[in-house]
Amino acid sequence: MSEEIYLMKGNEAISHAAIRLGVDGYFGYPITPQSEILETLMAEAPWKTTGMVVLQAESETASINMVYGGAGCGKAVMTSSSSPGLSLMQEGLSYIAAGSLPCLVVNVMRGGPGLGTIQPSQSDYFQTVKGGGHGDYKMVTLAPASVQEMADFVDLGFQLAFKHLTPVMILTDGVIGQMMEKVKLPEYQRRRTEDEIRKQCPWATLGKTPDRKPNIITTLELDAHAMERINLNLQEKYKKIEETEIRYQEINCDDMDYLIVAFGSAARISQKAAELAREEGLKVGIIRPITLWPYPSQIINEYASKVKGILTVEFNAGQMVEDVRLAVNGKVPVEHFGRLGGIIPTPAEVVAALKNKLIK
Repeated sequence: MSEEIYLMKGNEAISHAAIRLGVDGYFGYPITPQSEILETLMAEAPWKTTGMVVLQAESETASINMVYGGAGCGKAVMTSSSSPGLSLMQEGLSYIAAGSLPCLVVNVMRGGPGLGTIQPSQSDYFQTVKGGGHGDYKMVTLAPASVQEMADFVDLGFQLAFKHLTPVMILTDGVIGQMMEKVKLPEYQRRRTEDEIRKQCPWATLGKTPDRKPNIITTLELDAHAMERINLNLQEKYKKIEETEIRYQEINCDDMDYLIVAFGSAARISQKAAELAREEGLKVGIIRPITLWPYPSQIINEYASKVKGILTVEFNAGQMVEDVRLAVNGKVPVEHFGRLGGIIPTPAEVVAALKNKLIK
């Protein structure tokens, strides 16, 4: 980690982190509120320094398929977009998951459905963690709650993508993407050489060499039994990810009577709400899921035996609340509070919802 401290937007932090980490390529298309990712990369012109390819594709569909091609060659490649743009990428994401290829995708969520609004939202939770594309696949999903984590999760995302050969999503929103905070950026790393990629990625489609045959990556299998084997192999991989990659943060959970579960910017607001509640004598703790998939169901289940009720705070109509209810399995009441259309609730509204829905 660099000792220098910068002041920048979350979107900008992602771009600078990608350059410094030696990412091979970015393919994307502008859409608010994530356009600064592409704009920053273009302004920094890393093709002149690190050799990183930065290309504005003609559409989101084109950009995700460029990522598909780059990932198939063993390259560290990424894209970014916002809600309706991610909808256009779902077929490509399903192909990448089926091909067991590593890549990083950033979604800076906006209000919807449809074109919606450019204000922040968290309404793409279902699309992301339940598999927005077709077929039985999963996607590791990281939910940053600060500009620092926006930078850090670029590195973590690529580590997880290459470790498990899977697409990884950074799921954030316009609050974190547009807000400015202090951030420490990673140290510069050189891009891998072609020989290093061949050794690290023996599956990559880099052509025939004297010591190996050419690789073929395809997601088409007409034999049903062979297709089932492919699916079973994917499910086994996802099981290992669930066993090893769950991440979450606990805040003031030692003496709590009520638990708030929130991710991303909603967790920041909820943390202040919990402080206000404690000033009123209400002992409230926070669980912030950092991985939305795999989900920290076990820790939530354990705390459900120690609290009187659980409130999920989300900028949507109630999506993550379903996973919390599954984790709690009826032990205590689980309620949801959220605002829609890009409206961000205040900490006082969260406290009021806690009282109205759980304490009454």
